[in-house]
Amino acid sequence: MAQAGMDKSIRALLERTAEQYSEKTAIHFDDEDVSLSYRELNDRVNRFANALLSAGICKGDHVAVMLPNCVEFPLTWLAIAKIGAIMVPTNIRYQPHDLEYILNDSDADALVIHKDTIPVFLKVHARCPKIKNIFWIGEGEAEIGRPLLELVKRAEPDLPAVDLDLDDIINIQYTSGTTGFPKGCILTHAYWLTIGKTFVENLTPDDVFLSVQPFYYMDPQWQLIMTLTAGSKMILAKKYSPSKYMDLVRKYGVTCSLAVRAILIYKQPPSPLDAENNLRFVNIFGFPPDLHQDFEKRFNVTAREGFGMTEIGSCMRVSLEDVHMTGSGSVGKPLPHREVRIVDDKGIDVAQGEIGELLAKGPGIFKGFYNKPQQTTEAFYGEWFRTGDLFRQDENGYYYIVGRLKDMVRRHGENISAREVEDVINSHPLIMDTAVVPVPDDITGEEVKAYVTPKPGESAQSIPPEELVAFCLERIAKFKVPRFIEYRDVLPRTPTEKVAKHKLIAEKQNLRADSYDAKEQKWHK
Repeated sequence: MAQAGMDKSIRALLERTAEQYSEKTAIHFDDEDVSLSYRELNDRVNRFANALLSAGICKGDHVAVMLPNCVEFPLTWLAIAKIGAIMVPTNIRYQPHDLEYILNDSDADALVIHKDTIPVFLKVHARCPKIKNIFWIGEGEAEIGRPLLELVKRAEPDLPAVDLDLDDIINIQYTSGTTGFPKGCILTHAYWLTIGKTFVENLTPDDVFLSVQPFYYMDPQWQLIMTLTAGSKMILAKKYSPSKYMDLVRKYGVTCSLAVRAILIYKQPPSPLDAENNLRFVNIFGFPPDLHQDFEKRFNVTAREGFGMTEIGSCMRVSLEDVHMTGSGSVGKPLPHREVRIVDDKGIDVAQGEIGELLAKGPGIFKGFYNKPQQTTEAFYGEWFRTGDLFRQDENGYYYIVGRLKDMVRRHGENISAREVEDVINSHPLIMDTAVVPVPDDITGEEVKAYVTPKPGESAQSIPPEELVAFCLERIAKFKVPRFIEYRDVLPRTPTEKVAKHKLIAEKQNLRADSYDAKEQKWHK
């Protein structure tokens, strides 16, 4: 059901804004230095849509898109939406095992791929028999498929009518897969338009929004819908770089952004230019609360936490007016289109202040996991989606993430939130990143292990494990302090930039190996 003021489809949104904002810049691609006005965006999307139609792509077809952040990616996605087909965003870093799974699990009928990633696809092509149409983008010639841009050149800008509904599927968006293979979330026009309508209250047509994540993640997609809804301008960078983030902010006069992994931006060397920007606000997620106020002061910006998931889209956020919540660690209150509850392991509401699993419901959430009815059923209590996140609510109605339901360490009967320990270690000035996992123990049940990534130039010698243990002892209860510490140059990540803890746990049988043992005060080989 459409909400008041919501367009009836993404096609309707594009056509309305093309008329309303016409020659105003809709999106600028930093790497190519290409800008498209609202009118040009709509016209080019129509040509892409006609090119796909002429090649046999129809409403309901599943089109995997394996592209980097380039001009063609959002044009292809919006074209797919306009003709009623379904996009399967595909990570360009996938190797054969990952790619084969995604293409087959999603029942992909077609593939739009960058020429540089064709060699990976060729290794699995024979095992992906459903793919009948292959289009490629890039320079030169390719071993397989048709050049999409050649079809686009011959396509007309006038697009035939297509019967579209808010409940029509537009994406099969794969989740992180932190506990195994990803699951495909079924997302509709209503899903994206609901997010766009929700966030537009903080934007004006004069705003410039910076997006730095790969477009195959959900964030740049909702950010584009949001900016189109508001009539704002979007800057799309090719990739995320903490060291260059503020340079882009200043270069384009950016007024708002999602500060991806803001702790890495904060840990860049201070610059006298840090506060010289046009930023009004940034969204942050999982930022150490004790550094929040200093982040705002240093970059002269309002930074607000929030909470969302691929399955439910945007769910909560701290409002811009809630200055008193800076540094509280809260993710705010439910947005107008979301209802939430905190329940125990039987699905019964817990008392205010107690910890339990967060449930959420509301218009525009996902329609289930593609081809996985049992997992879809298990993900709900009736109409309430089980987030798998542990939350608590304070006496003023603000919500706080305690940790993942399964992202806990149970030591001597005490539940320890991995997120809490990670936040503490990440607040150390010489640590860039942290991942906390449980290590089985015959006496305590589980011990806490922290994988830490030092800042460039630092190491276990300059930041000895004894220092990290002492640092934690000053900030959290002793039973929460990591017993084991392992130093890593980088941590493995999922497509949505979460740490892939399942890979850390699976990489060796003895998780004590290569770690410093704080209890025995020695290194394990």
